Amino acid sequence: MKYFLFFVLALSNSPCLSQMIIGGGCDGCELMYVDTPKEITSTSYSPAWNHDGDDLLITGKIYANDGITPASDVIVYYWQTDNQGYYSSKSNQSKESKRHGYIRGWVKSDSKGNYSIYTIKPKPYPNRDIPAHIHLSIKEPNIKDEYYTDNLVFNYDPLLTTEKRKEFKNRGGSGVLRTLRSNELIIAEHNIILGLNIPNYPKTELDLTYGLQIGEDFPSITPHHAWGPDKDTNACPVCRYGRHLGIMYFVKEIESKEVKDWLLFFEELSKEQGDYLKVYLIFSHEDSYNFAIDKEQLNKLGKELGLKRIALTFVPSFQDKASDIYLTKINPDNRNTIIIYKNRNIIGKYINLNANNLNYSRVSILIDNNHSDYFNLKIDKRKN
Repeated sequence: MKYFLFFVLALSNSPCLSQMIIGGGCDGCELMYVDTPKEITSTSYSPAWNHDGDDLLITGKIYANDGITPASDVIVYYWQTDNQGYYSSKSNQSKESKRHGYIRGWVKSDSKGNYSIYTIKPKPYPNRDIPAHIHLSIKEPNIKDEYYTDNLVFNYDPLLTTEKRKEFKNRGGSGVLRTLRSNELIIAEHNIILGLNIPNYPKTELDLTYGLQIGEDFPSITPHHAWGPDKDTNACPVCRYGRHLGIMYFVKEIESKEVKDWLLFFEELSKEQGDYLKVYLIFSHEDSYNFAIDKEQLNKLGKELGLKRIALTFVPSFQDKASDIYLTKINPDNRNTIIIYKNRNIIGKYINLNANNLNYSRVSILIDNNHSDYFNLKIDKRKN
C-alpha cells in the first residue's frame, strides 16, 4: 500500500502528468473550489470594494477560442493583495482560503460573455520588484481542468519593466491593463480568449498560430503617412490614437476596385463612430519600393476617393525593421489583412476578406459591439 501511495504521489508531480493537464497545472487554482458561493453572477463585488484603496472596475467579455464568439457560463476566480501589498486574511475565513487572502471572488460570464469585477487596485509586494497584479483562474463548463491566465498588471506601473513584459505568455490574452478614470473610479477593460496559448487545450479548426493573434496587443509602428491628419510624418497610430478603436488594413497593391471599396466603407464607418475609431491603410510594394512613387500613388488615391478621415500610409516592406512593421507579423503573400483593435488589444483579424455587404456587416457589428463609453458610469457603492 505504501508503494502504491508513493507511486501516486510521484506521478502527480511528474512532468508527464502536467503535460496531460489542460494548462499544464495551476498552483493555487484549486482554491477556486474552496468556499465557492452557491450562486455566481456576471458582476462581482470583492470584499475590499468600498474599503480603503482606489476603486477599480475590471470589465470586458469572455470569448471562445476564435476570439469572436461570446462564451457564457465561464467562471473566473480572482485573488489579489490589499492596499498594503499583502494577502491579508480575516478571522472568519477557512484555513485553506487564507492562502489567497480575503480579497478573492468569483464571476460568471453572462449570455453575451460579459463580466465585471468591482474591487480595489492592488499594491505591489513590499520591498520587491514584482508589479502590482491580480491573479485569474478560469473554469469553462465543458473543459475538465481549470487553468490560469496571465496576471493582470497595470501599464503605467514603474515596476512593469520591458524585461517583465517579455515574461508574459499571453495566456488568455494580454494581461496588461490600460486604465482610465471616471470620477472616483479607475476602469480597465480586459477581454479573455479561452484557450489562447494554454497548453494542452483542445484543438479547434481555427488556426491562430501565424501572425499576431486576437487577444494580443498591437505593437507600436512608424509607417510614413502620405495622406490623412498626420501627413508627412511617421506618427505611430496606436501611440497617438490607441485609446479607442482602430482598424489596420494591410495591402500589397492599391489599384484594385476591392481596395477602393474597402476604403470607402471604412470612411463611412469612421464618420459614424467619430473620434472613437481611427482607420489606417498600410501599403507595401515589397519588392519594388520607391518612396516618392508610393507617396504620390497614395496621394492620388486619397484625392480620387475624397477621403477625409482615413490615413493612407506605406512602408518599404512588411519585414521592415526601421518602422518596426515587422512586429505586426503580416504575411506578405496575403491579398489583404484587416486587424481591428481596441485600446491596442486585438479584437478581430481577417485574412483576404472580400469587399461585400456581408463582410461590411461583420466588421460593423464587431465595431458596434466594442464601442463603449465608460466615462458616464455611475459608481455603485454597495456595501458587502
